[in-house]
Amino acid sequence: MKAETFLPDNYTPAEDEPFMNERQVEYFRRKLLNWKSDLMEDTRDTVAGMKDQTRNIPDVADRASEETDRSLELRTRDRQRKLVSKIDAALRRIDEGEFGYCSMTGEPISLKRLDARPIATMSLEAQERHERREKVHRDD
Repeated sequence: MKAETFLPDNYTPAEDEPFMNERQVEYFRRKLLNWKSDLMEDTRDTVAGMKDQTRNIPDVADRASEETDRSLELRTRDRQRKLVSKIDAALRRIDEGEFGYCSMTGEPISLKRLDARPIATMSLEAQERHERREKVHRDD
């Protein structure tokens, strides 16, 4: 077990420090863990809310409205469940020392991109190429 890396509260990764040094890695690990924690808390709130809201509503329009709201909430939670698995994958990449590097080119992913989307697996350029290729080869 390695010692915890000290990270000031106001720390932000900078381009002028070595890429994916201990402080940057710890910054992104904490960012991912906090994000995951927030998503899991939202999920717990949703489950508790749905248990409380289960009731028989006599008015058809009101019932339809509640079912629509519930359906939207479940779709949102499903997207968040998928996001949690991507966060877990990013945390595994941190543990394996692969975090922050493009899965296609092996080049570093920009700190701005990682800060905005810490689950990113490709550099911006590789992602754009991938999306263009996908668009060209998509079956409509």
